[in-house]
Amino acid sequence: MYSVQFVMNYVQLRFDNDEGDEPLLNCGVWPEVTLDGVTFHEPDLGYADALRKLVPATVVETREATGVGVCLVFERGSIRLHPTLDEVYVEIAMLSGFADRAWMVWRPGEESFEDLV
Repeated sequence: MYSVQFVMNYVQLRFDNDEGDEPLLNCGVWPEVTLDGVTFHEPDLGYADALRKLVPATVVETREATGVGVCLVFERGSIRLHPTLDEVYVEIAMLSGFADRAWMVWRPGEESFEDLV
């Protein structure tokens, strides 16, 4: 991850890889951020700082499952998307920016968020 951009009421996380892709994760809900064992939620004091301190970072693992949502694991922490239903306005997140034009959208009741109905 090389960039975190706060845009009004959502956040964009930008990545790169060896294939020349530039994945962009648009988070329509505020992700939970864990840094050095401390977990932050928006609007906790230090939330934005914790998210920014994960830059630059390499994703070492990803997890996606019902009840877990989507989780990106870094050496110093993680970013997890698993909101409550009342925190979702339209979409939970959208991943795009691949050379093959592949993309993924997560919504309540679908994929890894089947428990949000």
